Formats: sequence, structure tokens, C-alpha cells
Amino acid sequence: MGTLFTILAILFVSLFILVTLLERFGKPMSREDMSKISRWIIPLMVILLLVQGLRYMFG
Repeated sequence: MGTLFTILAILFVSLFILVTLLERFGKPMSREDMSKISRWIIPLMVILLLVQGLRYMFG
């Protein structure tokens, strides 16, 4: 159980560090870049669901 808490603590600390660094040094995305990324989200989620379903049925 101690190992689990250690892993969770490391994950939360690293997440905190990444968020603060990205807020400080990250550049905001333009609307064009966001639209390019957002059009891929639904097809990728469908593929993810199909693969997970196949893994559940055959795994």
C-alpha cells in the first residue's frame, strides 16, 4: 500500500510542476490549430471504443 501512495504522490507532484510550467511558458493556441485538433477527437474516440471492445471480447 505504501508503494501505491508513493506512485500517486510522484504523479501529483509531476502534474503540478507540468501545469505550472505550461501556464508560464506555453503559448496559447490559435482557433485554426484548435479546429485542426478537435476534428480528430471523435474519430479517435470511436477507434478507441472499438479496440477496447475487441480486447474485451477476445482478451
